[in-house]
Amino acid sequence: MARDRSSIAKQSRREGYALHPKAHKILARKSGIPGQHAHGRRGKQSLYATQLREKQKVRRTYGLLEKQFARLMNEADRASGHGILPGELLLQFLERRMDNAVYRAGFATSRRAARQLVGHGHFMLNGRRVDIPSIRLKPGDELVVRPKSIKSAYFATIDDVVNNSAQPVHSWLKSDQKKLTVSITGIPKREEAEVDINEQLIVEYYSR
Repeated sequence: MARDRSSIAKQSRREGYALHPKAHKILARKSGIPGQHAHGRRGKQSLYATQLREKQKVRRTYGLLEKQFARLMNEADRASGHGILPGELLLQFLERRMDNAVYRAGFATSRRAARQLVGHGHFMLNGRRVDIPSIRLKPGDELVVRPKSIKSAYFATIDDVVNNSAQPVHSWLKSDQKKLTVSITGIPKREEAEVDINEQLIVEYYSR
C-alpha cells in the first residue's frame, strides 16, 4: 500500500498548517519552513505558489499521493455540473473515503490512525472484510468493527479514543460507539469538510 511516510511535523511546517492534531503544538514552537536554509520566513508568494501550497495542504491533510489526488481532481472535474462545482465535488470525494469516515466517526484521533485501522482489516463494509482506505462510501453503506477486532486492546478502550477525537456531529454519517458501527446516511456538505480550505485554488492549479 503506497503512502507518504515523511514526518507529519515537517509537512505541517512546510504548509504552515496542522495536518495532524498533534501538529498544533509543533507549529506553536516552530512555525517556519523546515530546512537549514529556510530561516523560518515565508516571503510573498506568486499565484502559482499559492495554488501549489493549497493543493499540497489538502493532499497531505487527507493522506493521498500526488497521482491519487490528480486522478480524483480529474474525476471531480468531469463529474461536476448541475450546480456542483469541481472543487466542492473533490472535497466530497475526499470526505467519503473510508479512512476519513472512520476518522469522522470518532474511531481514530487522526486520519493516519484511521488509515492504519482500515489497512489492518479491522472493519467490515456491508458484511465483507475490507482493507482499502480509499474505498468511496455511499448512502446506505455500513461499517462494522470485525468481531475478532472487538477483543483487541484498542477497541476495548474506544470510549477514550472517541472522547479524544473531538469530532463534531456530521449529517452524512451516524456512529454507534456501543455497537462499533458507522452508517452512511447521506452526502457530506461543503461546510462539513475542513473549513480553512480554498478548493478553488486547487481547481485553478490543475486547469493551468
